[in-house]
Parts: sequence; C-alpha cells; structure tokens
Amino acid sequence: MRNFKMVAVLAAVGGLFLAGYAAGQTAQNKFGQPHTVLQVSIIKYAPGNTDAQKQQIVDGLKQMAGQIPGIKNIWTKAARIEPRNFDAEFVIEFINRAAADNYAESPIHDAWSKRLQAIRETSLSPQITN
Repeated sequence: MRNFKMVAVLAAVGGLFLAGYAAGQTAQNKFGQPHTVLQVSIIKYAPGNTDAQKQQIVDGLKQMAGQIPGIKNIWTKAARIEPRNFDAEFVIEFINRAAADNYAESPIHDAWSKRLQAIRETSLSPQITN
C-alpha cells in the first residue's frame, strides 16, 4: 500500500511538471515567416500640398487595392515615421512575387503613381519577403 501511495505521488508530481512545461511552451513567442511580399512606402510631400491632395493619394491606394489582383492587405496610417522628416507611410501586402510584379506593371498603378509623383518631393518603396 505504501508503494502504491509513493507511485501515486510521483505520478501526480510528474503530471504537474509536464503540465507546467507544456504551459511554458505555449507561452513562448510564436512567429511565422510568410512568403507574401510587403512594399513599405514612405513619402515626403512637396511643400504647398493640401490635405485634400494627400487624402486623394490614400483614397487612390484603397481604390487600386480593390482593382489589382493579388493585393492581400494595405495599411494606410503611420504609427511612427522614420526618417522623421517624411510625411506619410503605407504598406501593401501582395500574395506573392508575381502579384507584386503585376502591380508594378499595371496601368492602374501607373496612373496612381503619376498622381503621387505630382505632389511628392521624394519617396522610398522597398519590397520585403522571406
């Protein structure tokens, strides 16, 4: 009987240990490395542009995202802009490299880009993927 109690206690302790270990494993930071393509654009507007002109760029981005196949998501509100002397940021997520290439060659993108070029001083638009 004494051996049975000892085995039961050891089993309970072992169970608690495993439960704690499993909880610790699920608490670890999990992350993925998707194969989508992100284009992060930062813009410095030329002096003298109105808020309405700047809003037209954002509205045009939203419209373009609905028209060009392969655009998965867009982000239009900058949380923090670096370098600080830039005025706006947006991000486009493409489902894959082919979609990003299609976007770059699209006449819809070309028309939107011309509107942006008319009011920007400079911009940077690197693309990132895994």
